[in-house]
Amino acid sequence: MTMLPLSAVVGQDDAKLALVLAAMEPRLGGVLLRGHKGSAKTTLARGLARLVPGDGPFVELPLGATEDRVVGSLDLAELLTGGTPRYRAGLLAAAHGGVLYVDEINLLADHLVDLLLDVAVSGVNRVERDGISHTHPARFVLVASMNPEEGELRPQLLDRFGLAVDVVAPDDVPTRTRAVAAQLAAERGNGPTGDALEADRALRDRLARVRPAIVTDQVIAAACRIALSVGAEGLRADLMLCRAAAANAGWEGRDTATDNDLRRVAPLVLSHRRRRTPFEEPGLSPDELDRALSELDDPSELDDPSELDERYEPEGPDGPGEPRNGGPRPDEGDTGERDREEVVEPDRAPAPALPSIDRTLAAGPSGRHVRSAGPRGRFVRDVPASDATTSFAAVGTAVAAASRRATTPDAPAVVRDDLREAIREERSGSLVVLVVDTSGSMGAQRRIAAAKGVALGLLTDAYQRRNRVAVVAFSGERATLVMRATGSVEIARARLSELPTGGTTPLADALDTALDVAVSARRENLEPLVVLITDGRATVGGDDPVAAAHAAAARVAAARVPAIVVDAEQQGTRLGIAADLARVLQAECVPLAALGDDELERRVRRSPAGDSTTGSR
Repeated sequence: MTMLPLSAVVGQDDAKLALVLAAMEPRLGGVLLRGHKGSAKTTLARGLARLVPGDGPFVELPLGATEDRVVGSLDLAELLTGGTPRYRAGLLAAAHGGVLYVDEINLLADHLVDLLLDVAVSGVNRVERDGISHTHPARFVLVASMNPEEGELRPQLLDRFGLAVDVVAPDDVPTRTRAVAAQLAAERGNGPTGDALEADRALRDRLARVRPAIVTDQVIAAACRIALSVGAEGLRADLMLCRAAAANAGWEGRDTATDNDLRRVAPLVLSHRRRRTPFEEPGLSPDELDRALSELDDPSELDDPSELDERYEPEGPDGPGEPRNGGPRPDEGDTGERDREEVVEPDRAPAPALPSIDRTLAAGPSGRHVRSAGPRGRFVRDVPASDATTSFAAVGTAVAAASRRATTPDAPAVVRDDLREAIREERSGSLVVLVVDTSGSMGAQRRIAAAKGVALGLLTDAYQRRNRVAVVAFSGERATLVMRATGSVEIARARLSELPTGGTTPLADALDTALDVAVSARRENLEPLVVLITDGRATVGGDDPVAAAHAAAARVAAARVPAIVVDAEQQGTRLGIAADLARVLQAECVPLAALGDDELERRVRRSPAGDSTTGSR
């Protein structure tokens, strides 16, 4: 598709400003464009590349790119033919001086996202692997995009983007008409117009001239008050407010940043940092922003402004600026402890155990994420290959062959003993399948409320830890997967806002549907747990619906899918049907009436979710 100059993109003023500010101040760490497909995210990123001084490159990072392709690796051809280890540059080197664009970054492996953000801020790529040590400059503007409906970006990574903008397609006919007409004209060769090209040239010249302004003690204090007022965690929000305000003032040709600059950049800096629970609306509402900015009218100041010894002048043409007092230049660094991860190799794995869903779901920045060695995932190291090896380490094999041929040059290029097996690691996760009876029997609303309560609590973890929740509702003639396995806040909000009720009770079909979801989850390296909320009554399923339900429960148990049955039978004369079903499922049975507000969620967390630490080479 023919791409438009940035000046020819209709609307999207916030996105354009964010891109320019990130180009001025590399320590902002990049721009995240959030929006649905077809909302001009890629067009905006390409438009920025035309403004970067020196005809900078525009490099797209493919979703399936390996770490070798991104950071660079050993040149295998040179090693095998000449016997000399030589560094082969990757995408980070190719993007130097330009724009690195990552579409669907929320689907990219976390360790690659972390790596990109590190290099984007530092401007240097350091490679220490495969027997090579290499450092090269990699200064680029990192622009990433994502569709929230396809899953969230982990908060720890989301927070590292200095600026984030919601890119929304225009919803009025005149603006949409202008946008479509501009793109069609460019495709026909009739565009972009001379005015747009001239405007882009002016923007490019301006971007080459301007520098971030100075941030005063008063503006720093104001930024800190704003960050606290919206509940931002850590100090990165405060730092990004100061850096963005400095860049905005410099872009407007001023030497010193003011409170007005903070007002302009606050939505770009804070909108992705203030969400607390999955069902809160994303972003920063105008009222919330107004309340935060009202802090700027507070005449109170720091007790001792001289204590602000971290005040600094932003980056200039010769490199990063230094603090006025000669102290260390502030940087965001690591504001929290990184994930501690463990690789469990198949030949050294402990005896199979049944870790609780609590341990799997609640693991976070200060917890342990157990990883399994398998045929997919991030490369860890190589070992001698065996007859059963299916995943070979190309670099390790080449190094072994080159080392052997160094003493016997006429020997074969590769022999059997040179082959090395690749050990890879892949994160294990969990999937909670909520199966809720929404039929017309008494107590339906209470069952639905219980399911929503569990989903709300678990989605908080899904949002934070990248585990998933699915919901199966059953009523009428069959069960329906109303929410596929997801950790997406946007999808959960839409699917769980209203569940249909009424009709008969197809319990057997619900259990079979849950089993299908669980089996599919295991293929995605997710360990399932089924939570069935029902009174046990079955009214649909052949001549004997109860027997059909028990047969379906036996299939779930045979597949070794752990489960919990929440008995929603009404008080009074109790038939114990749900307890009978739980025995067939080999599951715990918990009366809904005995559960407090958060008790069901806590029980789900304590329940076994299967052994998620196994894997293969």
